[in-house]
Amino acid sequence: MSQTEHAAGHDTPIKTPKQLIIAIVLAFVIPILLIVMISQYVANIRSVDMDSAAMSPNAVATRLKPVGDLAFAEAGGGAATAPRSGEEIYKSVCSACHASGAAGAPKFGDEGAWAARIKLGEKALLSAVISGKNAMPPRGGGADLSDLEVERAVVYIANAAGAKFTEPAAATAPAPDKVAAAAPAGSVDGKKIYDTTCVACHASGVAGAPKAGDKAAWAARLDTGMNALYANSLKGKGAMPPKGGNAALGEAELRAAVDYLVGLVK
Repeated sequence: MSQTEHAAGHDTPIKTPKQLIIAIVLAFVIPILLIVMISQYVANIRSVDMDSAAMSPNAVATRLKPVGDLAFAEAGGGAATAPRSGEEIYKSVCSACHASGAAGAPKFGDEGAWAARIKLGEKALLSAVISGKNAMPPRGGGADLSDLEVERAVVYIANAAGAKFTEPAAATAPAPDKVAAAAPAGSVDGKKIYDTTCVACHASGVAGAPKAGDKAAWAARLDTGMNALYANSLKGKGAMPPKGGNAALGEAELRAAVDYLVGLVK
């Protein structure tokens, strides 16, 4: 066999010292890059969402608080609380979804998202909020809001996006039956507490909350026992703030809401 034939039978991609050096460098660099990329990927997974400042209990409580504080009548028949302004209603109720665009809600101040809605007129917007529309529950989840307060919130939000609506003034003082009173033990309506507070997260699974009625999502939680569930609702857990973001709720009301949610999956 000639030298030419012998060389042809052992031909390799590496023909020069420079190519040999490049091959050796790549053999070291590529595995190191892969290890770094995998480490960063794992770190990102472990720190996603729940470790961010936006998901801290205080931040979540601010965004998701669905109702205003309860007002109690004085023993001597004091004056009823005046209707809140549109801005107050937005911050305590509507901002839960409209601040971030949760569940498809048009963001506050987004003129593009609100343009078509504003063209429908104030009355059409008010009717949609009072009755509920798509993922938005009736009265935006604030069941204690009067029609006047709902209208003020609608006007405030629409005007922030370019509308020129006029905020309505209170014609008369609110009726005495609008002043909330503490419910005696054993007579708390758990569904009502859910509809006005818990629905903001548990209806759609916001921030990892187990959806109402989802047996698979609630199974592990039920295994911890009712006392643990009561304690979590009172003190807060994960992204859920203490008392579900409604500091006005009493222990009996929290227990009733937990009982209602558990009843949906039993």
